[in-house]
Amino acid sequence: MSQFDVTIIGSGPGGYVAAIRCAQLGFKTAIIEKYSTLGGTCLNVGCIPSKALLASSHHYEELQHFADHGIEVTGDVKVNLTKMIERKQAVVDQTSGGVKFLMDKNNITVFEGVGSFESATSIKVTKKDGSSEIIESKNSIIATGSKPSSLPFITIDKERIITSTEALKLKEVPKHLVIIGGGVIGIELGQVYLRLGAQVSVVEFMDRIIPGMDAALSKELTKVLKKQGMKFYTSHKVQSVERNGDAVVVKAENAKGEIITLEGDYSLVSVGRKPYTEGLNAEKAGVKLTDRGQVEVNDHLQTSASNIYAIGDVVRGAMLAHKAEEEGVLVAEILAGQKPHIDYNLIPGVVYTWPEVAAVGKTEEQLKEAGIAYKAGSFPFRALGRARAGGDIDGFVKILADAKTDEVLGVHMIGARCADLIAEAVTAMEFRASAEDISRMSHAHPTFAEAIKEAALAATANRALHV
Repeated sequence: MSQFDVTIIGSGPGGYVAAIRCAQLGFKTAIIEKYSTLGGTCLNVGCIPSKALLASSHHYEELQHFADHGIEVTGDVKVNLTKMIERKQAVVDQTSGGVKFLMDKNNITVFEGVGSFESATSIKVTKKDGSSEIIESKNSIIATGSKPSSLPFITIDKERIITSTEALKLKEVPKHLVIIGGGVIGIELGQVYLRLGAQVSVVEFMDRIIPGMDAALSKELTKVLKKQGMKFYTSHKVQSVERNGDAVVVKAENAKGEIITLEGDYSLVSVGRKPYTEGLNAEKAGVKLTDRGQVEVNDHLQTSASNIYAIGDVVRGAMLAHKAEEEGVLVAEILAGQKPHIDYNLIPGVVYTWPEVAAVGKTEEQLKEAGIAYKAGSFPFRALGRARAGGDIDGFVKILADAKTDEVLGVHMIGARCADLIAEAVTAMEFRASAEDISRMSHAHPTFAEAIKEAALAATANRALHV
């Protein structure tokens, strides 16, 4: 019987990073993955493939505007969706192969099969052929991630009524894609197919899209996507989703109680994700689940079984790959007797549309609700020389700072390269910078990052220079 110091169930970003850090710290480490490829949802049917399609579709969209730059493209420019999907898969395969390389490099034993607890220290690995083996592990980390949620009355047939998994491998560009849910996943995949020629309609229960982010970001993204041709039905409650041959009929009730009907050839159900614990047999190990199906953990991510921890989408908090990675490192270091720490307020969120949307810290709505006095400074991208030079003038940066101390409490941005620019805000807030601190730091000209400096100036006695 194989014996390990630490065994991780699940090889997503949280799981494989936890395994690497455990191995670095000298633990004999194993990882269990039920699929034949490593990387979990993020690498296989989430972050990586969606960004590959976003990149490909962005290139196609940019071609439509090359003439503005004095570049004339002669002949027809066509979308080869099959080739696009093949490239996406090649990126996925390469990335997943990279994780396998890291497992080998760090001498981590990989078991392919479903991991389920027999006890707090015994785990059964059941392979596809039905055979199984038992391994012993002093400590374990549950990193089984999440899967797409649905609504009780919707039947996902994976052909016309689909989840994000199927949306990443369609064989045709939809004529009319009806998206149920205006969160990050739905909006990103909606923009992919909008660029490729689909009509895209988004039905959202809340009064705005990306409802978890600052309202100003939602308003600006809605404006830009409407300009691109996307249609929105916010404050609409879906009543039914029915397939009729190759057509999908979605009925929803608006705020006035009226029923609207949308007919498309595909409907993407994107109403969030839920923790995945099926087959884990958590109860056999004494691991408690919450009423929401999450693994119950304390502030150290320790479950009700003292030698078992849980991280990532399967526990409370934002379902983000980088959050899971930080938690994987934290648990590994706790097991090694160290005292690591995560500031969840400083984990950024990003929407990878174009323009990109990114945020860290508190929103204006949260500060108002908490009764915290603050000041806000904004700067529009269209006032940046670099943005005008490149033609990416949509968006802004907004900085929220404490009214008394000037400490930065939140940074919210939408525009070109914001997924990368948000790291500057995270760094500043990690060191408890004031808006004035940022405003006095030199930023290269011309760059998109200058918008952060200018927003900081705007938050510091309204001192923005270029607007």
